[in-house]
Amino acid sequence: MGNVAKEPAVNVLGLPLRPCSADPVTGFFRDGCCNTGPQDFGLHTVCAEMTAEFLALSKYLGNDLSTPRPEYGFAGLKPGDLWCLCAARFLQAHEEQAAPRIRLKSTHQATLSVVPLEILQLYASDYATDEG
Repeated sequence: MGNVAKEPAVNVLGLPLRPCSADPVTGFFRDGCCNTGPQDFGLHTVCAEMTAEFLALSKYLGNDLSTPRPEYGFAGLKPGDLWCLCAARFLQAHEEQAAPRIRLKSTHQATLSVVPLEILQLYASDYATDEG
């Protein structure tokens, strides 16, 4: 009875969603994945590799991701960190020519309601290994 199977999350490629980052731990639910749900109004679904350029743009736009906020258990992001971005912010960064590289296998399919796959593919990281 209490064993209701949860539908597995799916990425933008139609495959099972892979984790984005456990260090720093990311995701709206802080589960390491770019999962989403009804309470995630920002649609934190794009697994992106932070760059100095993107972090500067985000700070300029009012979302400072690089400054540590110990009161929230947030160490601050640095270039190279993987983080689940809001789909709309990623699209905005694309329009500003400051979008970071992303991992399609770790980007939730809900992103496609905001960002076309063709745009996401422009920023897809190449994998040296096929992790997870």
